[in-house]
Amino acid sequence: MEQQLILVTLLLIPLLVSAAETPPPPSPSAASVIIIGAGLSGMVAAKKLSDAGIRELLILEATPKIGGRLHKTTFGGYAMEMGAAWFSEGGPQQSPLVDIAKSIKLRTHTTEFWNISSNTYKQDGGLYSKSEVEEAFAAGKARERLCANLSAVLNAVPEHDHDISVLGAYHLHKKVPSTPLEMVADYYNNDYKDGQAPQMTSTKHKHPRHELVDHGTNVYFVSDPRGFEIMVHHIADQFLDKRDPRLKINKVAREITYSKKGVTVMTEDGSIFQARYAIVSVSLGVLQSNLISFKPELPMWKRLAISDFTMTGYTKIFLKFPFYFWPTDPGSEIFLYAHEQRGYYPIWKHLENQYPGSNILYVTVTGEESMRIERQSDEATQEEAMKVLRKMFGDKIPEPEAILVTRWSRNRLVKGSFANWPPRYTKKEFQYLKDPVGPVYFTGEYTNEKYMGFATGAYFSGIETANDLINCIKKYACRTHSRGTIA
Repeated sequence: MEQQLILVTLLLIPLLVSAAETPPPPSPSAASVIIIGAGLSGMVAAKKLSDAGIRELLILEATPKIGGRLHKTTFGGYAMEMGAAWFSEGGPQQSPLVDIAKSIKLRTHTTEFWNISSNTYKQDGGLYSKSEVEEAFAAGKARERLCANLSAVLNAVPEHDHDISVLGAYHLHKKVPSTPLEMVADYYNNDYKDGQAPQMTSTKHKHPRHELVDHGTNVYFVSDPRGFEIMVHHIADQFLDKRDPRLKINKVAREITYSKKGVTVMTEDGSIFQARYAIVSVSLGVLQSNLISFKPELPMWKRLAISDFTMTGYTKIFLKFPFYFWPTDPGSEIFLYAHEQRGYYPIWKHLENQYPGSNILYVTVTGEESMRIERQSDEATQEEAMKVLRKMFGDKIPEPEAILVTRWSRNRLVKGSFANWPPRYTKKEFQYLKDPVGPVYFTGEYTNEKYMGFATGAYFSGIETANDLINCIKKYACRTHSRGTIA
């Protein structure tokens, strides 16, 4: 019997030694947070946490630099904004972006939207009369008031979450734009702001347009060589040191494992990071893709809320020419092209006011046209755009020297431009979209009801998510799905 015990003991010794040589994985810090994504919302959330004394942070950014969709590149020797390019001022509430812009002396220009009625071109060439365009835009303003009034009615009875698309509202009142001029005016008022056509947009939740109502209609175009992204760097500089080890770039999150004990994030290069909580600050489009897997799988209520919301397409096509051939006198900065196919190369802007001598134009397309153009070659897009320009300015205009097409929907790290609230997507579903799942919190412009699709939405969402997590860590009042908070 004694010999058997000795034998068993000897057999166990290698196992005990092996276990001793392999220490258990370190437990996450009780107040540590991983932020996945160093765009505006993620960086604002990180700063808010740091200001609250929660400094055991780790920020994982998938790209070589911070900023997210506040992203500049160089084209024709000038800084071009690939994503957000404007912010507003002059309303009853000052946008936080205005304060940042002033503090960093951001170079901007007021955009000349005021004279579009003199710069709207017909499909086969020639300008519409100013009175014709003014009439079309007056009808558009009437439709906007109609939608705002209907939205107020729909929101007046919160227990009945009824909704209708913007196009449905038009049909309801028999005010559907049908001519090329009516459609391009309506496009300017809707698609250009929402990234999608009226049939894809909620009346109840997108009217009135709070960004303009609250922050003003004085629109400033960022023309700073540092780019709009300098705002994110400015925020980061307030709590991160240079080469701060808490910021890790080129770390593409691919797997998030979560439980009551904390969160483990594995990145594409095989790195593993652990924390007590995580804030996922990737775009809605990334959440809808298969880039990041969650273990366990996100609950059905969360997956449905993510999949049923909408990520838009919003594409800019920059063209550089050997010389400019378009009007550059005051009030000519923005011009429209009316076409029987709604949204066909509709809204153009020259950059001579911002960058004199640059000889650069760009046109914006959205929705289905955005998706189509981002799929095709630059050569095909240039050919289409030049046909439109020749309709407006004649056959003798030069070929461009270069073209740049933004392709946010084709970028696996973004998968779209910004979010849009679809018709009949309820407030309850939207709450699910925002809700955390255990220790995993979510932030981004898509979680901000009032300023969705705008940089201000990203800013305020970062603040809100950070406040939720601060309450959880410091007050043990953690948000849970559909139950408010638990103590």
